Amino acid sequence: MPSFAVNEEKNRRLLEKMEELGIREEDMEERFVRSSGKGGQHVNKTSTCVYLKHLPTGIEVKCMRERSQSINRFLARRELAERIEALAGATASRDQKLDKLRRQKARRKRKGRAKYDNGKVKSEE
Repeated sequence: MPSFAVNEEKNRRLLEKMEELGIREEDMEERFVRSSGKGGQHVNKTSTCVYLKHLPTGIEVKCMRERSQSINRFLARRELAERIEALAGATASRDQKLDKLRRQKARRKRKGRAKYDNGKVKSEE
């Protein structure tokens, strides 16, 4: 992973988070475009805006917060990691809700069967 224009601690934490989530540099498409907004002539002349796309998930991030391309690259990767982490958390939460609902329905079904089967007498012929 490239080193960005932030302190080593931030670089290390970002690298650890990306490894934890399974994000690899090879899975990202990175492009640089011209920014808009604050920065004056500098942002009009240089391509400081970073467009980052995570190919396996299709998540896209565009970062043009700072005048420095290197810092924007760092911020884009950090935002991508946060989005992937949130997506993974939402998927796990949804699966938990579906499991709970499935268990509730199974319990109701068992109770219903027990309620109506008690009054019935099985006839053996």
